Amino acid sequence: MSKSVKAIRQLPPATLGALQKLGADLAVARLRRKESLRTWAKRLGVTVSTLQRVEAGDPTVSLGIVASALWLINRDAELGNLAAPEHDKGALEMSIREAMELGQARAQASAEARLRTTPDNTLKD
Repeated sequence: MSKSVKAIRQLPPATLGALQKLGADLAVARLRRKESLRTWAKRLGVTVSTLQRVEAGDPTVSLGIVASALWLINRDAELGNLAAPEHDKGALEMSIREAMELGQARAQASAEARLRTTPDNTLKD
């Protein structure tokens, strides 16, 4: 089994569902514009069967073809934000957690340093 086939088989169900919704939404966009499969396929530079696969949410269709379909409906600019670092909640949570841990470690080190430099006579009860 090739790596790409394995990767496709391991797609999370939610991801497959999102691809199917995207494909269905592209089909609706095409129909609302009263364009045929043949016309859109020609504009995309693909076969009708490939466009049908796009509209079915087939995960093996090239990202470039999907991006071109989004361009046809003037939605390709959204691609630039999909994985933008400022929207990466997982990484942001990790950064916050790391910053908190670093702050705690520095506070602990500072407290330990103060204890080491305090003269013995100031530690009386």
